Amino acid sequence: MAESIRELTTKFTKVDKFEGNDFRHWQKKMLFMLTTLKAAYLLSTSWKEVAENETLEETRKMSKWNNNDYICKGHILNGMVDSLFDTYSDTKSEKELWDTLESKCMDKDASNKKFLVNDFNNYKMVDLRSIMEQYNKLLRILGQFKLHKMKMDETIDVSCVIDKLPPL
Repeated sequence: MAESIRELTTKFTKVDKFEGNDFRHWQKKMLFMLTTLKAAYLLSTSWKEVAENETLEETRKMSKWNNNDYICKGHILNGMVDSLFDTYSDTKSEKELWDTLESKCMDKDASNKKFLVNDFNNYKMVDLRSIMEQYNKLLRILGQFKLHKMKMDETIDVSCVIDKLPPL
């Protein structure tokens, strides 16, 4: 017998709170959780599509869909810091919440990418700090490139790092 979303929910570990940064990373974790809960379909199905037929069977499906949507919307909201929870808690459905978050955060991510490229281009190593510490800082910046699905050829990576080495 298949477990309900409510039963699966009690067994699932929490996703780190979304604070407004690294949306793609948080989104992947949340999508994995919703898929595990067998509720990811709610992200692509609006309630109007389900509500067209008013037979008893369709009414039951609609009731189940509404319950699942409510629970999943709660999971998404619960995965946010309080200020974002307050901002997005009035959305009508999980799909609307997901789409709104995606559109707003993708715009922010595009802006973050510009700053990330700027940080990388302007980073200079200095003699006063250890080379390894500075190299690790560059690796973190390049790791952010991967997180944002920004690709750079390895040859360019190496060349840029060499150019950033301190004069000594």
